[in-house]
Amino acid sequence: MSKKKELSVNAIKEGTVIDHIPASYLFKVISILGLDHCENLITFGTNLGSNRYGKKAIIKVADKFFEDEDLNRIALIAPEARLNIIRDYEVVEKKEVIVPQEIIGIAKCFNPKCITNNEEITTKFNLVNSNVLALKCHYCEKITTEEHLVIL
Repeated sequence: MSKKKELSVNAIKEGTVIDHIPASYLFKVISILGLDHCENLITFGTNLGSNRYGKKAIIKVADKFFEDEDLNRIALIAPEARLNIIRDYEVVEKKEVIVPQEIIGIAKCFNPKCITNNEEITTKFNLVNSNVLALKCHYCEKITTEEHLVIL
């Protein structure tokens, strides 16, 4: 007797599937990608079963393909996420998100006295530690950690 595999979220013809998002970060990922203002068909599911994470979320965006800067944003929030590029209902490419060594214009420095919070200067960070996400500000040299991270 064979088990029939059932999709929890419907397939899309063209677009991107963001999978393996920790369930608690689903709406944060939607927000940082601006999907809450997107006109495309978006399907998402949360608290789906995952062998790796227990519970995960998934987002499917029809007719949208993300830029590297978007992947970097996702990596800061959900470094375990995977993107599948879909063409004619088939996965044609798989991408892993990776926290870059240099983060420019994506995150806000948590130091209220930093020049980037007081003048129109693009933020710039160097990755200090990806395991616990620690970013060192290029300007004030303060470390912004995951608990203080604000995505621009």
